[in-house]
Amino acid sequence: MTEHRPPTKLFCFGFGYCACTLAARLARPESELGPITIAGTQRTPAHTEPAPVQVVPFEGTSRAAPVTAALAGATHVLLSVPPDASGDPALRWHAADLAALPSLVWIGYLSTIGVYGDAGGAVVTEQTPTNPSSDRGRRRVLAEDQWRQFGQTHQKRVEIFRLPGIYGPGRSAIDTVRNGTARRIVKPGQVFNRIHVTDIAAVLERAMARAQANVSALFDIFNVTDDEPAPPQDVIAYAAGLLSVPVPPEIPFDAATLSPMAQSFYAENKRASNAHLKATLGITLTYPTYHAGLAGIRRNLG
Repeated sequence: MTEHRPPTKLFCFGFGYCACTLAARLARPESELGPITIAGTQRTPAHTEPAPVQVVPFEGTSRAAPVTAALAGATHVLLSVPPDASGDPALRWHAADLAALPSLVWIGYLSTIGVYGDAGGAVVTEQTPTNPSSDRGRRRVLAEDQWRQFGQTHQKRVEIFRLPGIYGPGRSAIDTVRNGTARRIVKPGQVFNRIHVTDIAAVLERAMARAQANVSALFDIFNVTDDEPAPPQDVIAYAAGLLSVPVPPEIPFDAATLSPMAQSFYAENKRASNAHLKATLGITLTYPTYHAGLAGIRRNLG
C-alpha cells in the first residue's frame, strides 16, 4: 500500500533573499519535493515573485491571525526572522500553531556561524562549543536552543543551518565594485567564509526532501559554508579583476571607519568546516569558492 502524504507546503517566517531564492528553486518541475505551495511573511507584504507565494504580514510583536491561517497544512517551516533579546519571535507567538500541525515534518532555522565567536583563525565544526562574542550571536544561540527544545518537546524535526556571509546576484563584491562602494579593508590574518545564495537554496531543498522521506533524525546542525575561507580584500580584488576595473586601494583595519556590525564581523576570525553538510546531505556545492561564485555572477551580467 502506498503511504499517503499530505500535499507539500512550505511556510517561511521571513520571506526575504534566501527564502525567495528557495521558492524559485522549488517551483522548478525537477524539484526534489515535487509540486509545492508556498506561503511566507514580510513586515509589509510587497511582492510574491519569483514564484506564486501567499505573503502575509508578521511584525513579530504579537500573534498574527493571518499567519495562523496561512500555516494550515504546512509540511515544512523555514525561519529567518532575526531574533531579539528574548529569542525567536516566530516561536514566541506561534509555537502553539506549529505544535498543533499534524502535517509538519520539518523545521529549518537559519542561524549564523557567529555563534562560535572568535576562533583565532582555527577550524570550527558543528561540534565546536558555541561562544558568541556579540549580542547578535548570543541571540542566535538562544533561538537555536529554543528551537531544539521545541523539537524535543513536540517531537518535531528541527535542523539548524549556520550561515556565514551570504552573497549572490545583486548582493556581492561584483555589485559593490560596480557601484563604487567596495573597500579593501586589510586586517592581517583575517579570513571569512561565504556562501552563495543558490547553494543555500540547494541545501534547504535537499534537507526538506530528506525529512519528507522520513530518513533523518529529529535534530541536526549544519555549517552551510563554502570551501574557501579567504581574506575579504582578496575577494574585492578578484571582483575588480573580473570587471576589468582598477583594484580599490588597501585600507588598514585600524584606519577604517566601520559600523558596529562590520566591527563585530572583523572581531571574529574562523574557518568553518562544511564536512558534516556534505557527508550527511550528499551536497556538492555549485559555488564551492568565491572565485566560482563571483565568476558566475559576472557571466550573468552579460
